[in-house]
Amino acid sequence: MSLAASAEIPGGTKPHNSVTWARGRWLTLVVLVFAAHVLLLFAFGGRKPTVPRAVTRVSTLEIADDSSEWLALNDPTLFALPHQQDFAAALGRSMPVLNQPSFGWTGPTNQLSLSTSDLGLAFIRFMQTNRVAGFELQLKPALKLNAPQLPVAPVLAQNSTMRVEGELEQRQLPSTIALPDWPYADVLAPSVVQVLVDSAGTVVSTVLLSPSGYDAADQRALEVARAVRFSPSSNLAVGRMVFNWHTVPLPATNAPVTP
Repeated sequence: MSLAASAEIPGGTKPHNSVTWARGRWLTLVVLVFAAHVLLLFAFGGRKPTVPRAVTRVSTLEIADDSSEWLALNDPTLFALPHQQDFAAALGRSMPVLNQPSFGWTGPTNQLSLSTSDLGLAFIRFMQTNRVAGFELQLKPALKLNAPQLPVAPVLAQNSTMRVEGELEQRQLPSTIALPDWPYADVLAPSVVQVLVDSAGTVVSTVLLSPSGYDAADQRALEVARAVRFSPSSNLAVGRMVFNWHTVPLPATNAPVTP
């Protein structure tokens, strides 16, 4: 350890007094302290071998057998259903065992003789002495022929007709309407005309809803619908006039020349 004296530094200032140690002296001091500590441990430390302590009061596990009463408590049906360990089972074991009689027996081995010629003899005699008169079952009643009372209407109408539908069905026409028969090579569909009638019975508007396929017939239906007059009423009414046209064969344009 060295003590450095204070010296005057040029410039008129003096440094503070300080004691400095070299790095080597610090390392030497640390090594000496560590060596002394190790020597003290070896000098005063105990050298007896470590002896393990005896183990006492250790928990043990044993597997219980079927006769254990605690194990029987784990049965969920112990108190709900009849059990072999309850009082009823113990009472049944104390009762004497009764030997049930045996129903297995063997009959005599001698068989009765049976003649095949006598089989059905009693039934034959019964049928010979009790004859039943035969009769015929009438399961089906006799047929009744009935003639039709009403004449059969023709499939196709013989002339053109007109009917009124909708709200106008309750309002009557003052007179019947004559409709023409059209010369056409095929059947015509009905011409359906929608009409609007005022309270006086005059047709205000007409609209062709369904054409018949023949322009002349459709135009005739519109003309008739505009010209008709219905019975008066208190309010407007909308209805339909259905024209069912009757067709006739076309006239021959090229008639054959007779010799």
